[in-house]
Amino acid sequence: MEPLLAVDGVTLQYKTPDHLVTATWRVSFDIFPAERFILLGPSGCGKSTILKSIAGFMKPVEGEIRLDGRPVIGPGPDRMMVFQEFDQLMPWKTVLHNVAFPMLVNRIPQKEALDRARAAIDKVNLTKFTDVFPHMLSGGMKQRVAIARALAMRPRVLLMDEPYAALDALTRRRMQDELLELWDDTRVTLVFVTHSIQEAVVVGSRILVLSPHPGQVRAELNTGHLGKEHEDGPEFQALTRRISSMLFDNADIAAH
Repeated sequence: MEPLLAVDGVTLQYKTPDHLVTATWRVSFDIFPAERFILLGPSGCGKSTILKSIAGFMKPVEGEIRLDGRPVIGPGPDRMMVFQEFDQLMPWKTVLHNVAFPMLVNRIPQKEALDRARAAIDKVNLTKFTDVFPHMLSGGMKQRVAIARALAMRPRVLLMDEPYAALDALTRRRMQDELLELWDDTRVTLVFVTHSIQEAVVVGSRILVLSPHPGQVRAELNTGHLGKEHEDGPEFQALTRRISSMLFDNADIAAH
């Protein structure tokens, strides 16, 4: 099978007021259709920068990113992104019109856009909140709206940048479960950034472990049949210990 998404020898850099930062160094990996692919590593290893580059928001200084064999040269509706921040919705628009907005911008007819928006809102279990405004929603509900907005565009790849990091532990676990149920229904190809080993093993089917800054590939690991129902089992625990050992010197990596 040909990869849906190929990241080939990608080095990414960005400027700060003081100097030029090399975020990643010659990172390569392939992602196949319907995978749940996790980018895992310590803060500053470039995992979010890689995600932004896949989205087309920044260009590699070396290497290439290809979607369906074609170079990624900018943003597009085939790659939709869900950010960490809760306030990524337009406060003056209802849930329905927040979800419909990208489709309308991309000239999808209004009736079709609203129908697809309602269906996506229903998939994230927010049907009762279709006509409310973002300030009336909890943080977890806002993230579900952002996911619905992305899915309504029917992207080839759904990009998620630590979307649950700011949630409390119980809400975070519930959102992980809901995401897996949603993936089981849609089989969208998922690229998910996290610094939590537990979240990586629960959510992912394959995990790319990155080294500290500048990020380089340390390992690619298949999670196989593991998931939350195996969390107390020996295979799950062995995998989390293995990942922890790779990242032992990084205090900001924790299995939580």
